Parts: sequence; structure tokens; C-alpha cells
Amino acid sequence: MPLQRHAVFWVVLLAAVGLMVYVLRDALMPFVAGFCIAYILQPFVMRLTGWGMPRALAVAAVMSVVVLALVVILLVGIPVVAHEIAGLVGKVPGYLERVRELYAGSVLAQRLGQSADITELTGSIGGALGNVSSWLTSISKSILSGGVAFFGAVSTVVLAPIIAFYLLLDWHRMIGTVDGWVPPANRETVRMLFRRIDRALAGFIRGQSFVCLFLGSWYAIGLVLVGVNFGLLIGITAGLLSFIPFVGTFIGLFLGLVVSVAQFWPEWWPVAAVAAVFATGQFLEGNVLSPKIVGEAVGLHPVWLMFSLFAFGSLFGFLGLLVAVPVAATIGVLIRFALSRYRESPLFRAPSLPPRSESDAA
Repeated sequence: MPLQRHAVFWVVLLAAVGLMVYVLRDALMPFVAGFCIAYILQPFVMRLTGWGMPRALAVAAVMSVVVLALVVILLVGIPVVAHEIAGLVGKVPGYLERVRELYAGSVLAQRLGQSADITELTGSIGGALGNVSSWLTSISKSILSGGVAFFGAVSTVVLAPIIAFYLLLDWHRMIGTVDGWVPPANRETVRMLFRRIDRALAGFIRGQSFVCLFLGSWYAIGLVLVGVNFGLLIGITAGLLSFIPFVGTFIGLFLGLVVSVAQFWPEWWPVAAVAAVFATGQFLEGNVLSPKIVGEAVGLHPVWLMFSLFAFGSLFGFLGLLVAVPVAATIGVLIRFALSRYRESPLFRAPSLPPRSESDAA
């Protein structure tokens, strides 16, 4: 009975928290963003305080650097990126039409069928591309309607650094308060679980951030050297989206091939060079970067990570994308802990029953 009461209590509590987050997802955006910023910056504040700097001064120094970088990005980076995105979006339909025309006149199309069949096939390809475009547009609209409208974005940009500043000032006090809520008998176990969660999150954030920056630079430099139009934007976008396994590489490869074919064909070597850029980037990520930097100790399987990102993103919009990785890491740590306790329990180690003989069965 006590175990059943505990289970009912935690199920009801999690359901209530999930319902509250869903109802208040718009209002929670600045606070979740501020907490994420504070969590990322906490190691830097600890490093400065370890050198003897007062905590308030350390927090002010770190936040000043962050705010300055944010201002530079808003004033310089966003206008340039917005201009590049507008140019790419305006030319993508022309690029796709050029690829369809090249395919319709190719030897491959002639071998696959007659001109009517080719027209039908290219029409199907265009319809599929239109469906993908409509799906991406609907996802973007749902995210925007989920709290990243203009006012919500402005409030998040303004309030998140302020919230992060106060969270960093009282970080140790908050940790001590939460630690005091835990029953003394279970305190060491809970601390151990939080240390594992923190190690998984920190390892993923640090490692995956470096992987995304490296891949973005690799793709962007490669495409620019080949001479692909909008190569810088395509490469950076593919690198930033690489935190979702295979999604960034697939989107970057698709855009790079479409633009390079429309731009360079019948010259084949630029198209092959674009494919080589993404193939080498994917090889480095899968065989060198992720195993060595992110590591297996993080415990976030790519399939579980993709599911959590899409599930939380569809439920809570952009807020869900922010909390997907922490929630996925937390659930993974708790499941591994529960399985380890199960293997140590008498239920798992109970002696096996002797096999039944044929006479017993009769």
C-alpha cells in the first residue's frame, strides 16, 4: 500500500505539472530561457569565484559579456541572416523548377518512361516538395503561435538575461533549499541522481555545441569554396540543426544539391564536391566528434533525442524545444537508475523454479 500511494502521488504530481506547463507555456518562456542561460553560465561564475572574485561581481562580469554578445548578434548578425534567408527563400522555387527541367530532359527520365509519364512523375515530385514546404510552414506557424510571436520574443530577449542574473546570484541558496526538501533518508540517493543528470546535461551541451559549431564551419567553408550561392547560410543552418541527429545534414545536403545543380549543371564536379562536403562532415561527426567529445556517458540515444524534440515541440512549441533535452536526459538517468535497482532486487535475483517434468505436467 505505501508503494501504491507513492506511485499515485508522483503520477498525479507529474500530470499536474505537465498540465500547468501546457496552460502557462507562453508565460513560462522567459523563465525557462533564463534558467537555461543560468545553468550554462554557472560553471563560468564558479571559475571566477574560485579565483577569489566576489560572486556578485563574477555574475555581473559574465552577464555583461553575454549581453554584449547578444546586442552584437541582434544589431549585426540578425539583419544579415534575415537578408540571406529572404534571398534564399525567394530563389528556391526557381532552383526547384530548374532541377525539374534538367531531370525532364535527362537520359534517366527518358529511360524511365514517356514524356507523359515524365510529366506526371515530375508533377508528383513537385507535389511532394509542396507538401514538405506546407508541413514546415505549419510547424513554424504552430511554434510562432506557441509563444514566439513578436511580443513574446521581445519579452524573452529582455527578461531572460535579467532572470538569469538573479538565478545566478542565488544559485547555491536555491540548491540548498531544494536539498532541504528531500527526506534525510533519501538525500544521498537524490544527490547522486542529480549529479548524474547534471553530468549528462553538461556533457551533451558542451559536446554538442562544439559539434554544431564545427559542422557549421565545415559545411559553410566547403560550400563557399565550391562557390555555391547562399553557401554560408546553408552551411551554418545545417550545422546549427545538427543537434537533431541527421536532420541538419539532410536539410543542408538537399539544399546544397538543389542549388548546385541549378547553378552549375552540366558541370558535375561542383555537385560532387557539395556531396563530398556533407559526406565528410557526417563521417567526422559519427566516427570522431560525437564518440570522442559528446561520448557515450551522456546516455542520450539519437532516437530518444529525436522523439523528445518532436514530441515536446509539437506539444509546447518553442518552449518544448528548450526543455526537451533536459527532460530526456532526466528520464534516461531515472530509467537507468530504476533498472539498476531492479537488477539488485530480490525479484530479479530470485532463484529459478525447477523445470516441470512430464509427469507433473500430466
